[in-house]
Amino acid sequence: MARGLNKVMVIGHLGHDPGMRFTASGRAVAAFNVVTSRRWTDNNGARQEETEWFHVVAWGGLAELCKKRLHKGSQVYVEGRLQTRRWEEPDGQRFFRTELVAQEMVFLDSFEEIVDLDEEHEPVYDDEELLSSTY
Repeated sequence: MARGLNKVMVIGHLGHDPGMRFTASGRAVAAFNVVTSRRWTDNNGARQEETEWFHVVAWGGLAELCKKRLHKGSQVYVEGRLQTRRWEEPDGQRFFRTELVAQEMVFLDSFEEIVDLDEEHEPVYDDEELLSSTY
């Protein structure tokens, strides 16, 4: 029997700061939107642009890194799988959401650690921080 493949790779910018919460069992989950755009010239010579928004969900340690490192406008590479959640409200209204569940992420912006302005040294760059992770 043939195996299936569910893999998505996106490079884009965050539309807002990541939100983070914890499940009842204490596991961290972060959610944010990533926007991508593509541009082309149509057959009539007119410039066209298409924008796509991806709802991204990260779990565990990767979620905590997202909350720490990402902010609105950050550029990020996200690799993961698509998952569609379905739920029904008490009034009977049904909802669907397709999410990109992050499995790997690369933060494409430089990161400068915040230091106290009273200290007499240059800002510290955190080179040892894990930038790409599979959680």
